[in-house]
Amino acid sequence: MIRYSSILIALLCFCSFAKTKPQLDVIKEVITSKDVACVFINCKSGEIITPDSVSIKTRYTPCSTFKVWNTLIGAEYQIIRSSTDSFYTWDSIPRSLPAWNMNLTLKEAFQVSCVPAYQLLARKIGNERMKKWIMMLNYGDMDISSGIDDFWLPREGKKSIKISPLEQAQLIKKLVTGELAFSQQSQNILKEVMVIETTSKGVYYGKTGSGVNLDSNKEQSLGWFVGYVTSKDQNYSFACLIKGVNVSGKDSKGIIESILRKSELL
Repeated sequence: MIRYSSILIALLCFCSFAKTKPQLDVIKEVITSKDVACVFINCKSGEIITPDSVSIKTRYTPCSTFKVWNTLIGAEYQIIRSSTDSFYTWDSIPRSLPAWNMNLTLKEAFQVSCVPAYQLLARKIGNERMKKWIMMLNYGDMDISSGIDDFWLPREGKKSIKISPLEQAQLIKKLVTGELAFSQQSQNILKEVMVIETTSKGVYYGKTGSGVNLDSNKEQSLGWFVGYVTSKDQNYSFACLIKGVNVSGKDSKGIIESILRKSELL
């Protein structure tokens, strides 16, 4: 009787674990377009979960997902000291997004993805210090030659820095597991601005990024979403990139959220 009870407990534990991970069949169910590259990484085991191991290795402009690293680097040099401190003073120049036309804290600037605020941060960091960290992180092709305040953005006539979905997820995994040289204070600040949702099942963090696909098709847009989820003592980093007409980071965010919920991680 004891033996059968032990077997039953083991089976229940296995089934519970199986439901709380990004299952490949769930990812395939959610992703219906060939223009989506999506990858999850188990931060403990290093297991890579993806329906397409080829597309996740192609590099593209990171767009505003680079704000993750811009934030951390700025915090390392104490340009940023708190998520709630005044971060951006509006220069009174009207821009296309109303949320950018006001003074912002770091958390507000991160969440509305305020480009001019982060361009100012990059200029404060400076080319030499930025290049140092880009090399330490081994960030994509490490090319910031297009300019200190726009190397992560798609610009006509300029070559941006490039990174693949797999490299994005691998970097986030290293951040989660403490393999990178950022202080705990810098990481805490990032977590405060990067958190998106907390449920009874888990917490997830992320950053969107959107821009024109200047690399291969100017009629297309790029939509990024990168981050990680913590659920039942498990951590998974992820990166999702969608290409298409009128797509954005919100589309990739929707894909990731659907996978997380169907996998019972949220």
